Amino acid sequence: MTVSRFDDRLASICAAIALLTGCASHGAGAGPGGLVPATLPARAAGANERVLYSFTGGNDGGNAASELAFDRSGNLFGTTVTGGSTNCGTVFELAPRSGSTWKESVAYTFSCYGDGKNPHGGVTFLRGTLVGTTVAGGTGGYCTGDGCGVAFQLTPTRLNVLYSFTGGNDGFGPGGGLTSDAAGHLYGTTPDGGMFSEGVVYKLARNGARWHQSVIHAFTGGNDGAIGSLGRLLYESPAFYGVTELGGKRGNGTVFRLQPSGNQWKLTTLYTFKGTPDAGSPYGGLVADSSGNLYGTTYYGGVNGFGAVFKLTRNANGGYRERVLYSFKGGSDGSYSTSTLTFGNSGALFGTTSSGGGSCDCGTIFQVDPRTGAETVLHAFGGTGDGAYPYYGMTADASGNFYGTTVAGGVQGQGTVFEFTP
Repeated sequence: MTVSRFDDRLASICAAIALLTGCASHGAGAGPGGLVPATLPARAAGANERVLYSFTGGNDGGNAASELAFDRSGNLFGTTVTGGSTNCGTVFELAPRSGSTWKESVAYTFSCYGDGKNPHGGVTFLRGTLVGTTVAGGTGGYCTGDGCGVAFQLTPTRLNVLYSFTGGNDGFGPGGGLTSDAAGHLYGTTPDGGMFSEGVVYKLARNGARWHQSVIHAFTGGNDGAIGSLGRLLYESPAFYGVTELGGKRGNGTVFRLQPSGNQWKLTTLYTFKGTPDAGSPYGGLVADSSGNLYGTTYYGGVNGFGAVFKLTRNANGGYRERVLYSFKGGSDGSYSTSTLTFGNSGALFGTTSSGGGSCDCGTIFQVDPRTGAETVLHAFGGTGDGAYPYYGMTADASGNFYGTTVAGGVQGQGTVFEFTP
């Protein structure tokens, strides 16, 4: 049996939070990497943030370590790591109703076996269906004693397993969302497995009624990096952009571009992180502005060692120059961001930190000016009934409101879906 590096990654997040909150590990179902939150002190939630739904940990799901996706009707979709009738996770839908209330329903409950177990990262729309991954389950092998994970497609009537990972050269334990190209092919990363046991970037292509998986890059742990990130790959045709959490010349992770070259794929390392006072260990994905500049967050590094927001500016010759836009300070400022950033209507960048934010240290919502690096904390999680520990950032609607999830907190301590209005 092989221990999943995905569990190790989330355990490191829990360990950092444990220093601040006293959380403890109690198995995969308790939270990210087995997180059980400390008792949350009473504190009024910010006026601009409200909880749309509190998970109970029962049939409705629990531990929403998930990005959110909107359909054309304004309904939100995501995943819970645990809960459902089998306690192995769900795909859920949150539908707005008249007034200010939302209704949650379970679109699918995973069986823990052939169809997958413990989905992380949320779902992506692909031609009217939902696609995503689970870190365990499937029929490909027994990487963690309960399967190596799957990629799945959910239609209104059934769930189809597109691929069951085997834990060999194909990788295992995918814990992030999938990205599609114009042809409907799907791409993602794994933190484990591959030819060098450092994770892979993979492609899923449909051939008739069947899907075929191929590895388009196996990380070596050297200059190309190691360990695929929590965040989804960024597609800027014809290339994909992403980060690795470790590896690179200094072992603090990389930013890379992967693009087709004939019948092959070519990976180019755009930047190698140096660690403090530079950024280090990016966990979330990347976003790009209209000029092709790239932005992201790191879990470690920055001047204070609590993580950073970074920018890669594209040069005239096609290269990139890195700059730390902001270094988190810990405490009420926030720390250890794992989120993918989102642009607001004003052009500012919005994201979340997984801890910090005051006495609770339950995480924050923050804003950063992409030109000056000026940062503002907009909300501290952990008030009465509020969520705690946001991991996957936020999704914006057409009106500029933001929506996200927390893995803990809420009325039952099982996580929430929240709305934030700048």
